[in-house]
Amino acid sequence: MLLVPPILISLVFVGYVIWRQTADLDETEMRQLRWSSVLKQIGEHAQLTVLSSVLVVLIAVPLGIVLTRGQLSRLSPVVIGVANVGQSAPSVGLLVLLWIWLNDIGFWSGFRVTVLTLTLYGLLPVLRNTIEGLRSVDPTLVEAARGVGMSGPAVLLRIELPLALPVIMAGVRTALVLVVGTATLATFIDGGGLGGMIFSGISNFRFSVMVAGAVLVALLALLIEWLGRVLEVATRPKGV
Repeated sequence: MLLVPPILISLVFVGYVIWRQTADLDETEMRQLRWSSVLKQIGEHAQLTVLSSVLVVLIAVPLGIVLTRGQLSRLSPVVIGVANVGQSAPSVGLLVLLWIWLNDIGFWSGFRVTVLTLTLYGLLPVLRNTIEGLRSVDPTLVEAARGVGMSGPAVLLRIELPLALPVIMAGVRTALVLVVGTATLATFIDGGGLGGMIFSGISNFRFSVMVAGAVLVALLALLIEWLGRVLEVATRPKGV
């Protein structure tokens, strides 16, 4: 599974390049599919995805750890419930409403609002998996570590987090794919990304442009998911 996805992604992208170079396109299609524009949109989409994913991990993992400590663990169902409600809201509605609200401040661009929205949407899988991963650690291992004199932070860093890491990384991979797909909506608030190509194809009745944008988004999602899988394998503790 680590070798097949990049090969398939490469083959499909080569097929896209061949089609782009040989297809009989009209002026509108040529303008939308010129390489400078396509590469710019891919770069914007990647920036949205990477920045949002980093923020998701920086927020969700520490929050998940806190919600498994002592009395604060009682709040975890409430926090998960709030996150579930937030994720069930229509993404385009949340994106536009946040943009209307924050744009009045004069500081929030479409790019920043999109990053905020994607971060909120990506929190739930990582937060939930962090909590479940830490809770799934065998309590006898934790007690044994404390019995040999390890402090609470040492137990967390050397025992609990390494054992919970595979579950946490599975949540990160889910969040990555979710963020890549939702980032296509950034075009509605001038946030950039490949969504502009898709919706331009729809509005101009250019099927080739719409499909080209969808294919590129799918390839980027598969690539990001594969990178997440590689990172999961690389960070997996030996013997787990």
